[in-house]
Amino acid sequence: MAVVSSGGPLAARRKLGNALRVLRDQHALTAEEVGGHLDCHLTKISRLELGKRACTQRDFDALMDLYDVGDEQRQELQALMIRGRQRVAPWWDAYSDVITASYAEFLTYEAEAAACLEYQPLAIPALFQTESYARAISGPGFTPLGPDQVDSLVEVKLRRQERLREEHPLAIEAVVTEAALRSQAGSVEVMREQLRALRNVSSLPHASLRVIPFEALGNGGATGAFTLFGAGGGKDADVAFMESVERTTFRDDAITLRRLNRLHKNLAEAALSKEGSLELVERIEKETR
Repeated sequence: MAVVSSGGPLAARRKLGNALRVLRDQHALTAEEVGGHLDCHLTKISRLELGKRACTQRDFDALMDLYDVGDEQRQELQALMIRGRQRVAPWWDAYSDVITASYAEFLTYEAEAAACLEYQPLAIPALFQTESYARAISGPGFTPLGPDQVDSLVEVKLRRQERLREEHPLAIEAVVTEAALRSQAGSVEVMREQLRALRNVSSLPHASLRVIPFEALGNGGATGAFTLFGAGGGKDADVAFMESVERTTFRDDAITLRRLNRLHKNLAEAALSKEGSLELVERIEKETR
């Protein structure tokens, strides 16, 4: 399953890897047997098939010969192999002083995904945050960073939001709890502005915000934050990032993905409708006046 729809290196590696796995299955070979043919360990074959490693021309030629791939398909896969080896520096490289390795991996998937499923129990999703709110939750009391680093983190969040305005925008379905709307970050004015902005962003056809009210939190609302990326089109997302106080963890194993896709669906079912969620946002915003 392709996780992304664009033509970036990550998309190409994963698409090529999926094709290689299908070819291996068609020839009834194990990863260990293919590794023996390439004179490498089976973990290398697994990483190639998962798109976690770029394929060299030498390995590509050996695999095409092993799988007896025809000229037309070989040319298509060759194009993916070349694109998957591109080393174009992403825009977030300019923020390497504040971007951790796990955050960079997250940004890579977000930049190339077609769809996003997100759950945030205590905060507004980053793609929906105003600059003032983003600065408030990145400042003292939330992160041990200096003013310049906070500025950089805020700039990264605002740059990420461009995905919602692209020609082929990221489709996002976000679920939050009522606590996320009522937990004050910064001043009352900051929260009022943020709540007003939520009404605007939720009007986008490809953006959805659903709110789990306090009375429905017993239906799984106590779980931690997580984000899923996928190809969209009704398919389950196929990579996940689970958030904790210490780190953001990448997962793409079938069991975890199946559980998180189901969990997000359950959380969305426990939430108010899109219209009901907007009504709650408006009601809370009026309470701040």
